[in-house]
Order: sequence, then structure tokens, then C-alpha cells
Amino acid sequence: MLFSTPTQFAVLALCLVAGWLFGLASAPGGRKWRDRLIAEEAAHKATREEIATRDARLRELERDRERWETDRARTSAAPVAAAAAGTTAAATSGRGGWFGWGRDNLSRIRGIDEPTETALRGEGIKTYAAIEALTPEEEARLEDKLGFGRGRIAQQQWREQAAMLREGRDDDHASRWN
Repeated sequence: MLFSTPTQFAVLALCLVAGWLFGLASAPGGRKWRDRLIAEEAAHKATREEIATRDARLRELERDRERWETDRARTSAAPVAAAAAGTTAAATSGRGGWFGWGRDNLSRIRGIDEPTETALRGEGIKTYAAIEALTPEEEARLEDKLGFGRGRIAQQQWREQAAMLREGRDDDHASRWN
């Protein structure tokens, strides 16, 4: 046996009590974990507030987009009429915007590939309405600039396709030209 005398037992008890007291004096008493919990709760609250702010901003942007779409639908007749009068630039600049907003995907028209679409955008033709409003003189000038043979735009029926796509008749367009 390791401890056999009362003195040895007393020293052992004294060492155990001293170790226990030293341990209590050196431990933070859970303060570190409590501080971490408070910091994590604050970060979680800030994240929830940020998400709520983002959701509110998203709802606001969606309302703005809906309002702009209704305004655009109301005013889409004006650029078409201006383009029909011979001002193609007015039709395309009326729906312009930053980063290409306000332009249509012209490559959906059969006969227009990516390079042709880029060249059309360089000429200021960015929408289906602008293609619909092309006059025969503008068509001929555009065919010369693009290096097409005369009559290609009329042969491929770009105006009819643009009208269908502008009106949202995608199924009719797909069944007829695909």
C-alpha cells in the first residue's frame, strides 16, 4: 500500500485540496464559453438582419421590375411607330440601357448567328421592333454592310420572325422556322 501513516494521508488530502483550489483559481469559470456564445448570438442576429434587409430590397426590385415591364409594354408602340417612320435609331435607343438591358436575343431569328447579331448591335439594331421597322432601303444598306447578298433579309423573313418573337408567339415561331 502506498499510504500507510496518518501523516501521509493528511499530506495527500492537503495536496488534493490545494490542487482543487489551484484549479478553481486558474479556470475562467465558463466565462470564455459564455463570451463565445454571446458573440455567436450577436453574429447570428446580424446575419438574420442582413437577410431581412436583402429580402426587402429584393421585393422592392421585383416591384420596380414589374412596374418597368408594364411601362415598357405601354410605351412599346411608340418606338415601333417611330421606327416605321424611318428612324431606326430612335426605336433602338428608346429601349436601351446599361449592360445590354433593353435588347432582345436577335440570334433566335433564323438566319442571325452570333457574329451577325454583334454586327447588328453595332449598327444600332438591338430589338425585334427595330428589325420589324426596317425599310427596304435600310435592308439593302444593312445587307451591304453585313456582306450578305441582296434580298437575304426578305428571303429569310427576318421581319416576320421578329414580329412573332416580339409578340411572344414563341411556339408559332418554333413550329414555322425550326
